Amino acid sequence: MNIYINGEQQQTECRNLLELVQGFALEGKRYAVEVNEMIIPKSRLAETPICEADKIEIIHAVGGG
Repeated sequence: MNIYINGEQQQTECRNLLELVQGFALEGKRYAVEVNEMIIPKSRLAETPICEADKIEIIHAVGGG
C-alpha cells in the first residue's frame, strides 16, 4: 500500500505502526509517531493499523552537546 512517511510517498507491507517502527530500528530510542495529525502512544503502536494514504510522521530525538 502507499503511505506518506515524513512527507515522502513510500510503499509498505507493514500492517501496523509497530512493524513500521521496527523497520526503522527505533526500538529502545526516544521517538514519537503521529498518524494523520494524531499522536499515537508507544503502547498502542501494535494495535494501530496502517491504511492506504496514511500520513505518518516519525520523529526521533538526537542527543548532542
